[in-house]
Amino acid sequence: MWWFIPAIIATVSWGTADLFYKKGSVPDDKYSYLKTVIMVGLIMGLHAVYVIVFQGIDYDPSYMIKYLPVSFFYITSMAVGYAGLRFLELSVSSPVQNSSGAIAGLLTFIFLGQRMSTVQFAAILLITLGVILLGVFEQRLAELERIQKKEMIDRKYKYGALALIFPLFYAILDSIGTFADAWFFDAYSALDESTLEMQANLSYEFTWLLVAVLVFIYVVVIKKQSFKLKDQVDRGAAAIFETIGQFFYVYAISTNAVIVAPMISAYSVVSVILSRIFLKEKLTKGQYMAILAIIVGIIILSIE
Repeated sequence: MWWFIPAIIATVSWGTADLFYKKGSVPDDKYSYLKTVIMVGLIMGLHAVYVIVFQGIDYDPSYMIKYLPVSFFYITSMAVGYAGLRFLELSVSSPVQNSSGAIAGLLTFIFLGQRMSTVQFAAILLITLGVILLGVFEQRLAELERIQKKEMIDRKYKYGALALIFPLFYAILDSIGTFADAWFFDAYSALDESTLEMQANLSYEFTWLLVAVLVFIYVVVIKKQSFKLKDQVDRGAAAIFETIGQFFYVYAISTNAVIVAPMISAYSVVSVILSRIFLKEKLTKGQYMAILAIIVGIIILSIE
């Protein structure tokens, strides 16, 4: 049961990070999502260095290679998600993206032999249904608001294949990453659990740092784009919340992946609520019902 608190912290942190990711997304800057990648990698790397230096952790660099398949899917999915925020509202993209958690939960159930009770399975279905309905209601509301305001927006960027492929691709990559994460901890289960968790998290953060360095070279050195830290406040805040979420996520997923994966996918609820508060959007009755379904699913999982 100790996994529940870290899972909640990760959920809230990642939901908050989504808000700042959106605020830091500039539709007219095609390098905007790459600048976000740089900031996330920088903060992740600084955190990894801090842990090693000030907590005296003995890090084995070989785990960077062992954990690379997991890091690859996670980092790629996140970069795709950042790119998609240029074309879709956060309240639409986040629920679609986070359907990946339920997919990952089912993958661990089917292929890794992890088990769930009938009640847990029902809770996962409830969360999945809530996430899907939330995305449907968000799309309908966004379309209605634009009709009422008589706004002319190119549909290929809002509802066409080009726009929707980003959150859908994110969901697929992220679910594979979560499944690979669960496989990694199963494969090295003979090792001390706390040690393995720390090695995995540090490997992920150092991989992020390496990616950030490569992307910085591409954006700033090759493409001659401006990159000043004073202009990266929102992206920096997103990176900090992302790192906090990742830290607690590793501890939760290593213990109970089949339940934690769909539970954390509900962080889209946090994203939607914050987007409504700070981006001045409104919730309909249908959206409230979808959010309630997700919250009920989380409560059921916590009790189980």
